[in-house]
Amino acid sequence: MERSETYRAFWPRYLGEHRNAATRGLHFLGTALGLVLLAGGVASGIWWLFPLALICGYAFAWLAHIAVERNRPATFTHPLWSFVSDFRMFFVWLGGGMPDELRRNLPGDA
Repeated sequence: MERSETYRAFWPRYLGEHRNAATRGLHFLGTALGLVLLAGGVASGIWWLFPLALICGYAFAWLAHIAVERNRPATFTHPLWSFVSDFRMFFVWLGGGMPDELRRNLPGDA
């Protein structure tokens, strides 16, 4: 993924790196598991759940890029925007808006 000048330009490129539904699914699974572990860490005070939450989130995402999408994770070019976009994609998908978001940002793929 090339460097983007703005987040607005980055978001469609990010979605383009997640065209395959299996890639998005693994991202969703990793993010959901990470959030569960984070909540568990907060509720229980078990400190090691916090780094485990990050590890799970990134492990599933990187697995998706290596094994499914066969591209390089955006984390390496835009770590903060990638982190934010993972949650954005998670909540857009959770709200049922992913098909519209893909059509709007990747019109050639629709």
